[in-house]
Amino acid sequence: MKFSNVVPIPVLKRMPSYLAFVKTLQKQGERYVSSTRIAEYMDIDPTQVTKDLAYTTITGKTRVGYEIDSFINILEDFLGFNQIDSAYLIGAGSLGRALLQDEGISAYGLFIEAAFDIDETKIGTKVNGITIHNVNRFRELAEASNIRIGIITVPAEDVQNVANFMVDCGIKAIWNFTPARIKVPGNIVVQNTAIYTNLAILFNKLYHMNNN
Repeated sequence: MKFSNVVPIPVLKRMPSYLAFVKTLQKQGERYVSSTRIAEYMDIDPTQVTKDLAYTTITGKTRVGYEIDSFINILEDFLGFNQIDSAYLIGAGSLGRALLQDEGISAYGLFIEAAFDIDETKIGTKVNGITIHNVNRFRELAEASNIRIGIITVPAEDVQNVANFMVDCGIKAIWNFTPARIKVPGNIVVQNTAIYTNLAILFNKLYHMNNN
């Protein structure tokens, strides 16, 4: 990946939305897009879009805007979506299986190569062509395939033990889908994506909106 550690997290969170919008315009046959148009789509100030894109090598033309094909290629490369990294997933329950079935993840640079569980009824089965192994094989297969990314979709009470196990097996980055927070060494990358947190925000906004 070509972005620097100094890129602010809010900027990185906006960029995939920029990319998705511009890809839509590309499919519609458009050739150029302005920062103002992106800003209108995002409901933010155009100067924010310009500042965000300044972290990349994307350049535009005065009164013309950004050339769409170039914009997409550069931003995908910048975000790391042009290269495919393999990952292993532990926890083949309903959420884990949903991720295994989501073929769109690979379009953003991540391929879930295998899944692991302790449930004997799941071991040996496949989801979307991806085999579910006994978790006891995680270390062996991770080392053989040089897997660096682990995805956790286990019950919250088990997440710290699973994280410790992944780190011990050489995993360098963990995508945690549980509401629990994990503690890992400082050299391990952790991304928390708790869907229940977003659900709480949705309910809170809905409740207050209906009471105004």
